[in-house]
Amino acid sequence: MARRLEKFEKLPVYQKSQELFDLADVIAESLKEDSMKEHLAVQMCSNAALIQAKIAGAEGGSLYSLRMQNAVLIKLAVQDMFNAVSFASMVKINQEDYVNLMRDKIEEFRLVFVDWIRGFDKTYDIPDNWAIRFDTSTPEQEKLEELMFDEDRFFGEFNEDDEDIEDFEDLDDDDTYDEDGDDDKNNNDK
Repeated sequence: MARRLEKFEKLPVYQKSQELFDLADVIAESLKEDSMKEHLAVQMCSNAALIQAKIAGAEGGSLYSLRMQNAVLIKLAVQDMFNAVSFASMVKINQEDYVNLMRDKIEEFRLVFVDWIRGFDKTYDIPDNWAIRFDTSTPEQEKLEELMFDEDRFFGEFNEDDEDIEDFEDLDDDDTYDEDGDDDKNNNDK
């Protein structure tokens, strides 16, 4: 039975990441026996897998800051993977010189990656109080960050028609709520 492709797996950036993964796997297999072979192979392959996981993570959420956080981790993983390939070549444990091939494959990925992140919606974000996207040290910047958060849009993604949530919200502080969903305020008075 064939597995159904997830939506993110159809993206050009994900497909290019699969090419990087396949190349990293080939390079890892081709390393000569050396004390560093296993470490470099794991570094290359785990970074290639991380790239794909972070693409899926970025596609799983729509907040700009979370998508960009995943994008930064992808960039770092690509750099780490290239560093491992370069180091393997430098210490001559590659049977072939894969540096230029990896460099070309990374450049192909980078071009698709840039197009992908340019499609992120910069207006859909929430304040995170880490001052990475905005410097919130001034009242003007703090107000700007607050304006960027569209509460209706953010909470509209959740199902507000759920009866359990509505029942829970109707409780007073001194009310209890048992597992069967009954308001036990009157039961406690008996």
